[in-house]
Amino acid sequence: MKATINNIQIDLSKPIDISIPLTNNEQNPIAWYQNIPEIEPVKMGDWIGKVSEGKSSTNFNNIFFNPHAHGTHTECLGHITRDFYSINQCLKQFFFTAELISVKPKKVGEDLVITKEHISTALDKANCSSVEAIIIRTLPNPENKKHLNYSNTNPPYLEEAAAIFIREKGIQHLLIDLPSVDKEHDEGKLLAHKAFWNVKDINQVNQDARFHCTITEMIYVDNTIKDGSYLLNLQFVSFENDASPSKPVLYKIEK
Repeated sequence: MKATINNIQIDLSKPIDISIPLTNNEQNPIAWYQNIPEIEPVKMGDWIGKVSEGKSSTNFNNIFFNPHAHGTHTECLGHITRDFYSINQCLKQFFFTAELISVKPKKVGEDLVITKEHISTALDKANCSSVEAIIIRTLPNPENKKHLNYSNTNPPYLEEAAAIFIREKGIQHLLIDLPSVDKEHDEGKLLAHKAFWNVKDINQVNQDARFHCTITEMIYVDNTIKDGSYLLNLQFVSFENDASPSKPVLYKIEK
Protein backbone atom coordinates (compact mmCIF):
# COMPACT_ATOMS: atom_id res chain seq x y z
CA MET A 1 0.00 0.00 0.00
CA LYS A 2 1.45 3.32 -1.07
CA ALA A 3 1.40 6.35 1.22
CA THR A 4 2.73 9.88 1.14
CA ILE A 5 4.17 11.22 4.41
CA ASN A 6 5.85 14.62 4.62
CA ASN A 7 5.74 14.72 0.80
CA ILE A 8 7.67 11.43 0.66
CA GLN A 9 6.14 8.41 -1.04
CA ILE A 10 6.67 5.03 0.60
CA ASP A 11 5.24 1.52 0.39
CA LEU A 12 3.69 0.67 3.78
CA SER A 13 3.62 -3.02 2.86
CA LYS A 14 7.45 -3.14 2.92
CA PRO A 15 8.61 -2.14 6.42
CA ILE A 16 12.24 -2.69 7.41
CA ASP A 17 12.41 -3.43 11.13
CA ILE A 18 15.80 -2.57 12.66
CA SER A 19 14.90 -3.41 16.26
CA ILE A 20 16.00 -6.41 18.29
CA PRO A 21 13.11 -8.30 19.94
CA LEU A 22 13.11 -8.95 23.68
CA THR A 23 13.38 -12.62 24.73
CA ASN A 24 13.94 -14.43 28.00
CA ASN A 25 16.87 -16.59 26.96
CA GLU A 26 20.57 -16.32 26.21
CA GLN A 27 19.79 -15.13 22.67
CA ASN A 28 18.78 -11.75 24.09
CA PRO A 29 21.49 -9.07 23.92
CA ILE A 30 22.72 -7.84 27.30
CA ALA A 31 24.63 -4.79 28.48
CA TRP A 32 25.50 -3.05 31.71
CA TYR A 33 26.09 -6.20 33.77
CA GLN A 34 22.46 -7.30 33.93
CA ASN A 35 20.97 -10.79 33.74
CA ILE A 36 18.66 -11.89 30.95
CA PRO A 37 15.08 -10.51 30.94
CA GLU A 38 12.39 -12.45 32.77
CA ILE A 39 9.14 -13.38 31.04
CA GLU A 40 7.09 -15.79 33.13
CA PRO A 41 3.45 -16.54 33.91
CA VAL A 42 1.76 -15.06 36.95
CA LYS A 43 1.39 -17.55 39.79
CA MET A 44 -1.27 -17.19 42.48
CA GLY A 45 -1.53 -20.22 44.75
CA ASP A 46 -1.92 -23.24 42.50
CA TRP A 47 -3.11 -21.10 39.56
CA ILE A 48 -0.62 -20.43 36.75
CA GLY A 49 -1.33 -17.92 33.99
CA LYS A 50 -0.36 -20.25 31.17
CA VAL A 51 -2.83 -22.04 28.92
CA SER A 52 -0.53 -25.01 28.33
CA GLU A 53 -0.49 -25.68 32.10
CA GLY A 54 -4.21 -26.38 31.93
CA LYS A 55 -5.21 -24.00 34.73
CA SER A 56 -5.79 -20.78 32.80
CA SER A 57 -7.86 -19.71 29.83
CA THR A 58 -5.27 -17.07 28.97
CA ASN A 59 -1.52 -16.55 28.88
CA PHE A 60 -0.81 -13.93 31.55
CA ASN A 61 2.87 -13.05 31.87
CA ASN A 62 4.91 -10.72 34.01
CA ILE A 63 7.92 -9.17 32.28
CA PHE A 64 11.01 -7.80 34.04
CA PHE A 65 13.67 -6.07 31.99
CA ASN A 66 15.84 -2.97 31.75
CA PRO A 67 15.32 -0.78 28.65
CA HIS A 68 18.98 0.28 28.49
CA ALA A 69 20.40 -3.21 28.97
CA HIS A 70 18.11 -5.58 27.13
CA GLY A 71 17.66 -4.50 23.54
CA THR A 72 16.62 -1.70 21.25
CA HIS A 73 15.62 1.38 23.20
CA THR A 74 15.08 5.09 22.65
CA GLU A 75 16.12 7.63 25.27
CA CYS A 76 15.71 11.35 25.86
CA LEU A 77 18.02 13.74 27.71
CA GLY A 78 16.35 12.67 30.96
CA HIS A 79 18.77 9.75 30.81
CA ILE A 80 21.58 11.99 32.07
CA THR A 81 19.87 14.85 33.97
CA ARG A 82 19.18 15.33 37.65
CA ASP A 83 15.62 16.44 36.93
CA PHE A 84 13.16 13.92 35.48
CA TYR A 85 12.31 14.08 31.79
CA SER A 86 10.25 11.40 30.08
CA ILE A 87 10.71 10.03 26.57
CA ASN A 88 6.93 9.89 26.37
CA GLN A 89 6.74 13.67 26.84
CA CYS A 90 9.82 14.66 24.82
CA LEU A 91 9.06 12.78 21.59
CA LYS A 92 5.77 13.82 20.03
CA GLN A 93 6.44 13.20 16.31
CA PHE A 94 7.33 9.81 14.90
CA PHE A 95 8.18 10.07 11.18
CA PHE A 96 11.56 11.45 10.10
CA THR A 97 13.79 11.59 7.07
CA ALA A 98 16.82 9.42 7.81
CA GLU A 99 20.19 8.53 6.36
CA LEU A 100 21.71 5.10 6.94
CA ILE A 101 25.51 5.05 6.93
CA SER A 102 28.04 2.27 7.56
CA VAL A 103 31.34 3.03 9.31
CA LYS A 104 34.32 0.99 10.46
CA PRO A 105 35.44 2.36 13.85
CA LYS A 106 39.04 3.55 14.11
CA LYS A 107 41.50 1.89 16.46
CA VAL A 108 42.64 4.41 19.07
CA GLY A 109 44.79 2.78 21.74
CA GLU A 110 42.65 0.02 23.22
CA ASP A 111 39.43 1.55 21.88
CA LEU A 112 37.43 1.47 18.66
CA VAL A 113 36.09 4.96 17.96
CA ILE A 114 33.60 6.45 15.51
CA THR A 115 35.08 9.82 14.59
CA LYS A 116 33.79 13.08 13.22
CA GLU A 117 35.58 12.24 9.98
CA HIS A 118 33.63 8.98 9.71
CA ILE A 119 30.32 10.83 9.94
CA SER A 120 31.20 13.80 7.75
CA THR A 121 32.71 11.60 5.03
CA ALA A 122 29.70 9.28 4.97
CA LEU A 123 27.21 12.15 4.80
CA ASP A 124 29.22 13.89 2.09
CA LYS A 125 29.30 10.67 0.09
CA ALA A 126 25.53 10.35 0.50
CA ASN A 127 25.17 13.90 -0.79
CA CYS A 128 22.46 14.70 1.75
CA SER A 129 22.49 18.26 3.04
CA SER A 130 19.64 17.89 5.51
CA VAL A 131 18.17 14.89 7.33
CA GLU A 132 16.33 14.57 10.63
CA ALA A 133 17.83 11.23 11.72
CA ILE A 134 21.09 9.37 11.25
CA ILE A 135 21.39 5.59 11.52
CA ILE A 136 24.90 4.27 12.14
CA ARG A 137 25.75 0.68 11.26
CA THR A 138 29.20 -0.32 12.51
CA LEU A 139 31.46 -2.67 10.56
CA PRO A 140 32.02 -5.53 10.67
CA ASN A 141 28.32 -6.36 11.04
CA PRO A 142 27.86 -10.04 11.97
CA GLU A 143 24.39 -11.35 12.74
CA ASN A 144 25.48 -12.34 16.25
CA LYS A 145 25.36 -8.64 17.24
CA LYS A 146 21.74 -9.41 18.08
CA HIS A 147 22.81 -11.85 20.79
CA LEU A 148 25.98 -10.39 22.35
CA ASN A 149 26.68 -9.82 26.01
CA TYR A 150 28.41 -6.43 25.84
CA SER A 151 29.24 -6.17 29.53
CA ASN A 152 32.94 -5.49 30.16
CA THR A 153 33.84 -5.79 26.46
CA ASN A 154 34.68 -2.12 25.76
CA PRO A 155 32.47 -1.81 22.65
CA PRO A 156 33.09 0.89 20.03
CA TYR A 157 31.72 4.35 20.80
CA LEU A 158 31.17 7.80 19.34
CA GLU A 159 33.78 10.47 20.01
CA GLU A 160 32.57 13.78 21.41
CA ALA A 161 33.54 15.69 18.24
CA ALA A 162 31.37 13.36 16.16
CA ALA A 163 28.38 13.95 18.43
CA ILE A 164 28.93 17.72 18.22
CA PHE A 165 29.10 17.48 14.43
CA ILE A 166 25.83 15.53 14.31
CA ARG A 167 24.18 18.14 16.54
CA GLU A 168 25.50 21.04 14.48
CA LYS A 169 24.18 19.39 11.31
CA GLY A 170 20.72 19.75 12.85
CA ILE A 171 20.17 16.00 13.10
CA GLN A 172 17.58 15.37 15.79
CA HIS A 173 17.63 11.59 16.14
CA LEU A 174 20.68 9.36 16.43
CA LEU A 175 20.36 5.59 16.03
CA ILE A 176 23.28 3.20 16.52
CA ASP A 177 23.90 -0.56 16.75
CA LEU A 178 25.87 -0.33 19.98
CA PRO A 179 24.81 -0.44 23.66
CA SER A 180 25.86 3.19 24.09
CA VAL A 181 27.14 6.15 22.12
CA ASP A 182 29.69 6.56 24.92
CA LYS A 183 32.63 4.48 26.12
CA GLU A 184 31.61 1.71 28.52
CA HIS A 185 33.97 2.80 31.31
CA ASP A 186 34.30 6.58 31.02
CA GLU A 187 34.15 7.69 34.66
CA GLY A 188 30.61 8.98 34.11
CA LYS A 189 31.66 11.67 31.63
CA LEU A 190 29.06 10.70 28.98
CA LEU A 191 30.64 13.15 26.54
CA ALA A 192 28.76 12.03 23.42
CA HIS A 193 25.37 12.01 25.19
CA LYS A 194 25.94 15.50 26.55
CA ALA A 195 27.26 16.83 23.24
CA PHE A 196 24.36 15.44 21.21
CA TRP A 197 21.70 16.82 23.57
CA ASN A 198 23.70 20.00 24.19
CA VAL A 199 23.43 19.46 27.95
CA LYS A 200 25.97 21.70 29.66
CA ASP A 201 24.94 21.11 33.28
CA ILE A 202 23.12 17.96 34.37
CA ASN A 203 21.98 19.64 37.59
CA GLN A 204 20.29 22.60 35.90
CA VAL A 205 19.58 21.93 32.25
CA ASN A 206 20.23 24.85 29.92
CA GLN A 207 17.30 26.25 27.95
CA ASP A 208 18.95 25.50 24.61
CA ALA A 209 19.34 21.80 25.42
CA ARG A 210 17.72 19.58 22.79
CA PHE A 211 14.70 18.26 24.67
CA HIS A 212 12.99 16.91 21.54
CA CYS A 213 15.98 14.91 20.32
CA THR A 214 16.56 11.21 20.94
CA ILE A 215 19.23 8.55 20.96
CA THR A 216 18.30 4.99 20.02
CA GLU A 217 20.80 2.25 20.88
CA MET A 218 21.17 -1.48 20.24
CA ILE A 219 19.51 -1.57 16.85
CA TYR A 220 20.53 -4.11 14.22
CA VAL A 221 20.69 -3.23 10.52
CA ASP A 222 21.01 -6.34 8.38
CA ASN A 223 23.68 -6.37 5.68
CA THR A 224 20.98 -6.69 3.03
CA ILE A 225 19.79 -3.16 3.84
CA LYS A 226 21.69 -0.67 1.71
CA ASP A 227 23.12 2.62 2.92
CA GLY A 228 21.01 5.53 1.79
CA SER A 229 17.92 7.61 2.46
CA TYR A 230 14.82 6.26 4.20
CA LEU A 231 11.73 7.39 6.03
CA LEU A 232 12.01 6.41 9.69
CA ASN A 233 9.03 5.56 11.87
CA LEU A 234 10.34 5.70 15.44
CA GLN A 235 7.94 3.69 17.60
CA PHE A 236 8.25 3.14 21.34
CA VAL A 237 6.20 2.01 24.33
CA SER A 238 4.47 4.85 26.21
CA PHE A 239 6.49 4.65 29.42
CA GLU A 240 6.92 7.72 31.60
CA ASN A 241 10.63 7.03 31.87
CA ASP A 242 13.88 8.42 30.50
CA ALA A 243 13.94 5.54 28.01
CA SER A 244 11.59 3.01 26.47
CA PRO A 245 11.98 -0.17 24.45
CA SER A 246 11.48 0.86 20.85
CA LYS A 247 10.85 -0.40 17.34
CA PRO A 248 12.43 1.81 14.68
CA VAL A 249 11.08 0.90 11.26
CA LEU A 250 12.49 2.11 7.95
CA TYR A 251 10.70 2.58 4.65
CA LYS A 252 12.49 2.88 1.36
CA ILE A 253 11.74 6.18 -0.32
CA GLU A 254 9.97 5.60 -3.63
CA LYS A 255 11.54 7.46 -6.51
